[in-house]
Amino acid sequence: MLHTRIVLVDDHRILLDALKKLVEPEFEVVGVFVDGQTMLENIASLRPDIIVLDISMPAMDGFSAGEHLKKLLPKTKLVFLTSFEDRDTAAEAFKLGASGYVLKVSAGTELMTALREVDRGGFYASPILTDGMIGSFVRAFKQMKSPHSLTPRQREVLRLLAEGNSMKSVGQTLNITPRTVAFHKYTIMEQLNIKTNAELINYAHAHLQ
Repeated sequence: MLHTRIVLVDDHRILLDALKKLVEPEFEVVGVFVDGQTMLENIASLRPDIIVLDISMPAMDGFSAGEHLKKLLPKTKLVFLTSFEDRDTAAEAFKLGASGYVLKVSAGTELMTALREVDRGGFYASPILTDGMIGSFVRAFKQMKSPHSLTPRQREVLRLLAEGNSMKSVGQTLNITPRTVAFHKYTIMEQLNIKTNAELINYAHAHLQ
């Protein structure tokens, strides 16, 4: 069985070692770097599926590295692991094209949850950040996505909602929180320019058969 390929980038070597031990063996760590510049110089040959990177790093910060990465490897997913707890920074990360934003104060299990969700095509933000942030994230996604580019995870959420399931029930089925389900729902509605639940259900019945 082929494992999802992951690259880790952080300027704290002790943290890098701990992260590597945490994500293996569920994921395959194919590269470890202490700054964004060195990572960019070597990333093409590594072909990672997901890159976990800090924002504040020497030589090149995570946002600058992320911009280059989205041009070099547009299909590679970015997960920021950072100490920045402000919502504006998180929203900027998603606007850049990130699939995940995890705070370093979180437990290691949360990073694993985020990686699994991102690996399935979903998005993840630390719960401490998500109150009041859905609107900001949705606006960010609107700028980076074409109207009909739903991810497999978004299609799963939409299908289950269209079947009449509650957000809690959908969350239990997909092993995600109701808040994450709501995040997916409103992101989908914004991407598709849908204003009401009825329109959303009609769209699902027409396109997800």
